[in-house]
Amino acid sequence: MTGLTYRDAGVDIDAGESLVEAIKPLARATMRPGADAALGGFGGVFDPRAAGFRDPLFVSGTDSVGTKLKLAIDVGVHDTVGIDCVAMCANDVLVQGAEPLFFLDYIGIGQMDVELARDLVAGVAEGCHQAGCALIGGESAELPGLYAPGDYDLVGFCCGAVERDGLLPRGDLAAGDVILGLASSGVHSNGFSLVRKAIDLRGLDLADDAPFQPGTSRGRALLEPTRIYVRSCLAAIKTGGVKALCHITGGGLIENVPRVLPDHLGAHITAGSWQVPGVFSWLATGHQGSGITAHEMARTFNCGIGMIVVAAQDDAEAVAASLRDGGETVWPIGELVARDATGPLTIDKLDGDWLQG
Repeated sequence: MTGLTYRDAGVDIDAGESLVEAIKPLARATMRPGADAALGGFGGVFDPRAAGFRDPLFVSGTDSVGTKLKLAIDVGVHDTVGIDCVAMCANDVLVQGAEPLFFLDYIGIGQMDVELARDLVAGVAEGCHQAGCALIGGESAELPGLYAPGDYDLVGFCCGAVERDGLLPRGDLAAGDVILGLASSGVHSNGFSLVRKAIDLRGLDLADDAPFQPGTSRGRALLEPTRIYVRSCLAAIKTGGVKALCHITGGGLIENVPRVLPDHLGAHITAGSWQVPGVFSWLATGHQGSGITAHEMARTFNCGIGMIVVAAQDDAEAVAASLRDGGETVWPIGELVARDATGPLTIDKLDGDWLQG
């Protein structure tokens, strides 16, 4: 007898099973103390005691790669956005002083493409390796009719832990504390709807050479993965000098810095006190209405600063040295001040010149 099958409805169970088998070695490569279970169960298991924690608080975060995925689809490169997915979650967990422990991913796709999905998970596994967390599970959902042909979504969930007395931001933030900026790797994973709009208005081809990265296509250069700051910042925290961290994500510098400040303090930053990557001056410069103002740049993009670290003046150099030892490029970009009528954040020299680096 013959009858209607799930495959007739657009869902290929066999392809889904093939993907699970293909990604098992990728997940195994991310295992760490506390995560020893094999991929494929109904739930992922993690033992915080085996990871060395005594009295942990759990810190969790979830995020997506956003419309950077559309760029990846247009360019046909899918093995880097998984790093972005981990970075967006793990960097957020890190901000509260937590060590990322485990990660789960979600792929939603119209028709299962095993090779494409494996590339996505390979990127997730690489991101987990960089963040020191284990990929302990996930979901790949074939959803015909919900996603257009060729489209997909990628979402992540990260859980970390911090000893109860190590939670950030600390309660002793004070006027005069130094703000250190850590270099970003580029646009990271925020603001790509604006990036894509600027490209469309300027009539640019993603295959053409990137003026801000000669020898690389414009599309491939824009797909540079989000930097993961976990290992360097955890080492800096161990110096005892880190008072607060701030991940510069959606909302750019303007919206994110105030999130880690108490009501009585503000931040004073000097634009131009760090080297701005060329991609941002390229984005800001346009014609016929396709340019982006300096203020809009600062409230949309990281503008070259992917993570902010706050330390007391006496500790700032030791913290900066630790971060540099961990591979970061570090600049002192401002200080905390008593909050006044100007609000939680002031940025000096916020004009077009600072975007020229």
